[in-house]
Formats: sequence, structure tokens, C-alpha cells
Amino acid sequence: MNKVLRNPLAYVLFVVPALALYMTFYVVPMLSSLKYSVTSWNGINEATFNGLDNFIKAFRDEKFLIALKNNIIFVLFSVFIQIPAIVGLSILVSGVRRFLDFYKTTVFMPSVLSTAIVGVIWKFIYHPDAGLINQVLRTVGLESWALGWLGEENFAFLAILVTNAWQWTGFYIVLVLAAIFAIPKEMQEAGEIEGAVGWRKARYLTIPLIRPVILVIMLLSITGAMKAMDIVMIMTSGGPFGSSEVMGTYMYKQAYSMSQFGYANAISILIFLFTCVLTLIFHLITRRSEEVEYG
Repeated sequence: MNKVLRNPLAYVLFVVPALALYMTFYVVPMLSSLKYSVTSWNGINEATFNGLDNFIKAFRDEKFLIALKNNIIFVLFSVFIQIPAIVGLSILVSGVRRFLDFYKTTVFMPSVLSTAIVGVIWKFIYHPDAGLINQVLRTVGLESWALGWLGEENFAFLAILVTNAWQWTGFYIVLVLAAIFAIPKEMQEAGEIEGAVGWRKARYLTIPLIRPVILVIMLLSITGAMKAMDIVMIMTSGGPFGSSEVMGTYMYKQAYSMSQFGYANAISILIFLFTCVLTLIFHLITRRSEEVEYG
């Protein structure tokens, strides 16, 4: 076994297949997208080079700017509302002594469902007539609050945010729970002796110790919010009147509805660049906070 591990050919045999898959399904499509992003191309005729016109057009396109704003809202909702709720629920569930496996399975279940199923389920929940939300509102005497949620410009995107959070919160809770249960019992007992109980224990002991996992789920939430597309397409297709459009759905429409494949590729490159910028900013903020915390 040691002879095999000392042989460079063994490493090549393990690395080459993964590297080939990475090049085939990531690097080559990315380079192809970059190539067509600087062209005017309808997907059929020969592509014509047009420089940075597509990128300039994007920043002058009101609908694209609305989609960009919605992606930013998606990120802010995930980081400042969803993540704190996940951490709070995880701490509560970790304190349960009976039926813990039942609660873990229950909260994780939505993550197992496909986005298509989740979208269809919540479209029915938001239905203006037969939907669960409006039925409950009418039952408790709040009929004036009953709305066509996915047909309202002011509420459609919020409804999508809630649905997306419902689907993925359980997955993140399981990750946080794993980190909480990995905290040594000796450390928890020492904290309790020092008076760290209840929310004091959560604030001064649990949260600092699971901070690396919290940072990971924050990063996953940011990247997931920037590439969000499927849940929006299923629930509203970007409507009504583009109010719930995100960059992914707008890119799809430009390519397959408008046949502007050059412009669509430019939007895909912008999605990639914006995601990289947000990831870099997140990394710088977390590194600086660590420097301040640990001196």
C-alpha cells in the first residue's frame, strides 16, 4: 500500500478523472459562455463580435436591474433572517431530550423534496381561493387580508423567499445540530458551572464554538441566493410584471424566449462575477472579525 502511495502515477489515476469531469462540465462551458457573451448571437446564425455591448446593455436594462435587486434581497433575507432563525431553532432542538430523531427528521424532510414539488405545494398554499393561508385568514375573521399572494406585486417575491426558506432551513438545521452535538461535554459542563445557562450559554458558549459551521451555511446561502432560478420559474416565472424576476430567470428568458443568446451569456457571466464579489466581501468581513476577536 505504501509503495502505491509513493508512486506519482497513483495520484494521477485518482486526479485525472475528477479533473476531466471538472474541465468538461465547468471550465469548458464557462469559457464558451465568456466567448459568446461578447457577441450578438441568436443561437442559429453565426455569432457577431460586439465587444462589451451586452454588458453595457445589462446595466441600462431596467428589468435586469430589478432582477439584480431581487437577488440582493434574496441574499439579505437569507443572511439576516433565515440564518438567525436556523441557529435559534437548532439551539432549541438540541435541548430536546425526547423524540430528538423525530424532530430532526421532520425539519429535514422538506430538503428531500425536489424544488418542483415544493413549488407546486406552495402554489396551492398561496392559491387565492383554495389556498391554506387564505382559508385560515377567512376562518379567523381576517377575510380582508386574504390575497392572491403570487399575483400581487408587493407580495409575490416575499412568498418565494418564504417558500425557499421552508425548503432549505431543515437542511441547515441538521448541519448546525451536528456542530452543537460535537461540542465536548466537559466544555459545556464547565460553562454551566460558570453560570452559562439558557440563552447565556447559547450566546457565550454554543454560538462561538459553532461559528465555523455558521459561516459555512452563510456562504452556502449567499451562493444559493445568487443562482436562484428554479423556484421562481415554477412559482411565478418572474411575474407579476417582472416583480419577482431574478437574474437566473431573466437570463433564461433572454435565451429561450427572446433568442438573444449573446446577451443571455453576458448575464450568466455577470451572475458569476457578482457571486464572486459577494463571496470575497464575505470572506474579508469574516477574516477581519476573526482578527478583531482573537487580536
